[in-house]
Amino acid sequence: MLRIGIALFALTLVFPAVYAANSIPLLPPPKLEASSYLLIDAQTSKVLAEHNAHEKNAPASLTKIMTGYVVEEELRRGRLDVDEEVPISVKAWRTGGSKMFIREGTRVKVSDLLKGVIIQSGNDASVALAEHIAGSEDQFAELMNQQAELLGMKNSQFRNATGLPDEAHYSTATDLALLTQALIENHPDQYELYSQRSYTFNNIEQPNRNRLLWRDRSVDGVKTGFTNAAGYCLVASAERNGMRLISVILGTDSDEARMRESQKLLSYGFRNFETKTLYEPDDTLQEQPIYYGTVESLPMGVAEDVVLTFPKGYYQDIEASLSVPAYFEAPVKKGDELGTVELRLGNEVIYSGSLVAQIDVEESGIFSRFGDYIYLMFDQSDANE
Repeated sequence: MLRIGIALFALTLVFPAVYAANSIPLLPPPKLEASSYLLIDAQTSKVLAEHNAHEKNAPASLTKIMTGYVVEEELRRGRLDVDEEVPISVKAWRTGGSKMFIREGTRVKVSDLLKGVIIQSGNDASVALAEHIAGSEDQFAELMNQQAELLGMKNSQFRNATGLPDEAHYSTATDLALLTQALIENHPDQYELYSQRSYTFNNIEQPNRNRLLWRDRSVDGVKTGFTNAAGYCLVASAERNGMRLISVILGTDSDEARMRESQKLLSYGFRNFETKTLYEPDDTLQEQPIYYGTVESLPMGVAEDVVLTFPKGYYQDIEASLSVPAYFEAPVKKGDELGTVELRLGNEVIYSGSLVAQIDVEESGIFSRFGDYIYLMFDQSDANE
């Protein structure tokens, strides 16, 4: 936990920064052969590198991350079951592009189709699930757009479940990273499928198109995509020493390029940044006097974990400032916001949040309260002099 010095006589406790932010020697991000890219920390959402990250692009089969997410939401709400059998339509069977080779007129379990979408990037499986859930692929696209809005994907619009070309079908590196972040956090069981290297259905074994799964053991997802309009794309995620990064590469010119550029981006992030939990709710950051209560001092801390991503090797240079009143008066409830804590690295504020009471403090008896009243009256009188 970061050390915080305390000056009890001060109403505001401040520790000035000791150097300018631009004094931090940090390598610039690599120059990538991609039309758009983004690298974020999955836990903190800290952007570590970006280029045209809000630019709208054809997402190709990266679309299927949203397709799988919507399916998982239907499963979570009990409107769908993994063992449910889905009838395969002529449209699903005839859908071009990558396939898991389902046959028209048969019935396939949801669990198999979901693997076909995620591992084999099956367009046929995507259409079959879309039709089963929403009645038609167009209606399923509406569910995708509703989910995108809920996740805060502000620059995405879906017109199909596959990512096949459509001028009105687009997303951005930022939105795709946000979607992947939600997938990892909200549906970890489904996310495990993205690390599976192959899947066999109908006696046909097909490898996962994400070749980073073989190149880098820390990579456990996520999805490739390609169309002529989109170029070669890849959303990747890797975890090393408890730190997870998400990279999005859009618009490269080959399968090899999307793998190479993704590796560059991930390596840059892991080499130059770290993510740490600086404070936890059980950590007492400060105790201040409290009057008219059953205790003499009030412990304060943060309401939730403070987890930050910052340049590697600069943990000891983070400076903490607390702003709190000189004392409090009972009653106080646990969780009441009583002050603020601010963390700086150089001239940059990297965190600002509330200090909260860590315990309930009830009013004391009448004689004790009267004693505190007299003490404060004379204490304030002395201070006015």
